[in-house]
Amino acid sequence: MSDAAFLRESRNAYVSSNRGTLEWMLDRPPLHGVFLNTKMNSITLADYGEADGWRGPRFLYGWIQGRGLEALVTHAAFFEREDPAFAARLDAAGRRLYAGLKGLYDRYDGAFFTYDEKLRPVIRGAGGEPVPQRVGTRFFTYADAFVLKGLIAAASRYEPASRPPYLARMAALVEAIEDGRFIMDERQPLTAEAAAAQHAEFGPRMIVLGAAALLHRLGLAEESRFGDRFIGHVLAQHWDATGASPSLLIRDTEGGDRCNVGHAIEFAGFACEYLQQDADPAVVEAIRKALVASFEKGFSGPGLCLHISAATGKPTSPNYPWWSLPETVRAAGLCHIRTRDEATMAVWRKAHEAFFANYWRSSPAIAYQTRDRSGPVDFVPATPDLDPGYHTGLSFLGGIEAIDALLPPG
Repeated sequence: MSDAAFLRESRNAYVSSNRGTLEWMLDRPPLHGVFLNTKMNSITLADYGEADGWRGPRFLYGWIQGRGLEALVTHAAFFEREDPAFAARLDAAGRRLYAGLKGLYDRYDGAFFTYDEKLRPVIRGAGGEPVPQRVGTRFFTYADAFVLKGLIAAASRYEPASRPPYLARMAALVEAIEDGRFIMDERQPLTAEAAAAQHAEFGPRMIVLGAAALLHRLGLAEESRFGDRFIGHVLAQHWDATGASPSLLIRDTEGGDRCNVGHAIEFAGFACEYLQQDADPAVVEAIRKALVASFEKGFSGPGLCLHISAATGKPTSPNYPWWSLPETVRAAGLCHIRTRDEATMAVWRKAHEAFFANYWRSSPAIAYQTRDRSGPVDFVPATPDLDPGYHTGLSFLGGIEAIDALLPPG
């Protein structure tokens, strides 16, 4: 198949799959009347119930609601061109979720990984029971990042006057990453001891680089400038690009051996979203090399292995999550429109084919969360709730943006 034919076919697949997922999600009964409900087992297709404990409807996950709000708002903007009536339906859901999530964030002056049935922040106790999480601390987490991204995107679309406090909180989150007050494992008490005990991974800068891309897209160039520092830090501290035979992989921790290739590829995608046309060509080339190396060394079996060794390039996990393949579509597509490099197109094609062949279920429009080499496995990559159009949907929108830039009009 020619590149042009592949791109045309892929665009149709991305629009169709995104719409299918969003329709499935909108048709499900919301949690607490406003929150997204993607509590389904991706293998059995059974809804999680009270007997499923932490997977069930008793618990709300801040990650999912923040990601879902960003997805609803961003897809509504896209479908304004493709299907205005569907965009209006997405906006109606987006406004409800924005109001609910705004109220929850403002109540605690922050976001949390898990909330109980009374919407109180909790963590899992030693016996598996919910115990209160610390609130009102000076620490930030991934939940803050995902929820703030969603609130900023939604406020920009629905209520611009309410945006400044969330922009200020995003600036404070960036500061927390740079001065050691960002706690990566938020399923523990948020304490100074927890912050001091963790290793410095590139994950926080990678995720919040996505916020820099969002801010720039919203016309907030000055507020997004931390993106340059984050890209420079990851390339300087984590990218294995020196020595006699560098792997060109991005190491989870400086000098460490473990590489989450999906996170490295997600970093490349956010970097390509953020970097403008006048970006330093050396930085763009570094991003391209890291992307291609991460995919080529991490791709085996049904998809991308969760972790590989920087020293050997071999898998160090039996699991192959779904999310890294759509993230590859975005990263490879957005990198390709800058470089027109054959390797990035090859990566794009392989990721696309593997996702739809090995993960996509189509009815309903969801993906298996995780596979091993023999088939789907019941392994939760981050939250038990299924993807609310974030990793898959927003990544495919990045692919569509690349396709529209590459194909001739008409």
